[in-house]
Amino acid sequence: MLNGALIGCGFFAQNQLHGWAGCDGARITAICDRDPQRLAATGERFGIARRYSDAAEMLAAEDLDFVDIATTVPSHRPLVEMAARAGLHVICQKPFADTLEDARAMVHAVEAAGRRLMVHENFRWQSPIRAAIEAVRGGAIGTPFFGRISFRSGYDVFSGQPYLATDPRFIIQDLGIHILDIARALLGDVTHLAASTTRINPDIKGEDVATMLLDHKGATSVVDCSYATRRTPETFPETLIEIDGDTGTLRLEAGYRLTIQSAGAEDVRDLSPPLLPWAERPWHNIQESVQIIQQHFVDCIGQGREPETSGRDNLKTLALVEAAYASAAARSRVALA
Repeated sequence: MLNGALIGCGFFAQNQLHGWAGCDGARITAICDRDPQRLAATGERFGIARRYSDAAEMLAAEDLDFVDIATTVPSHRPLVEMAARAGLHVICQKPFADTLEDARAMVHAVEAAGRRLMVHENFRWQSPIRAAIEAVRGGAIGTPFFGRISFRSGYDVFSGQPYLATDPRFIIQDLGIHILDIARALLGDVTHLAASTTRINPDIKGEDVATMLLDHKGATSVVDCSYATRRTPETFPETLIEIDGDTGTLRLEAGYRLTIQSAGAEDVRDLSPPLLPWAERPWHNIQESVQIIQQHFVDCIGQGREPETSGRDNLKTLALVEAAYASAAARSRVALA
């Protein structure tokens, strides 16, 4: 059994603690947060008695195998490097870092310590999206040449996470990073990217609409994100996918309906994710993915293999985010190394 500690007891960390409770082979034995009320409430809610306000004190005092970092982005690098010095495996929330320099430093620190580093990039681990990825990778539609990965919603995300309204970078950094990562998982790494952004909601600082055109090696994709789309029924928080291959097509449509057409045959599946006992609609697909990705992390540690959404892999997704902002600012196409 792996012993872990959670740093940060905020909004999304509650899902992570529920997820850890459902994982085989791991448990959270200590938690840390600088807000004493939030720390106490979380400890009581999940029955965790070992509570700290200082991460360094916790890592020094506890017998741990890994740490789960669920704090804001500016704290990620010092916390990841602290965990690496303590010889711990690390799972870290996204966005992984403010800069690629910080991200590379974190990857180096954990690799130098001989430990595993995974970014909590959970969208590609949602079970309907996972089924689509596995179908494409398994050759169900032949060789893909075009894709559209779309997340369009008018859901009020600011009520639960008000800080999102104050950041000059919003939809690409917070949501688009997930959708770009799905595009990479489906169609491979990106060679060039062009992006445009706009802000529809006057009460926020950042962009709430973004459209990106990606050149992959042998394929093209459109990634579009919006929190300004008003429609009924509301599809939040579903990601819709269309992939064309040289022998067929794949569609993940609203309501978690997957359709694969190939060789004159049609395969239609209902991929509605389960409502876990602790989950709530409409968040349940994301909440299920939290438990799935955390189990993957535990399994990778046990098997001595690199997580699919490792820190090193996430450098490529983070590079797409930076390229998208650079492209939108310069109104030009950006090449990726």
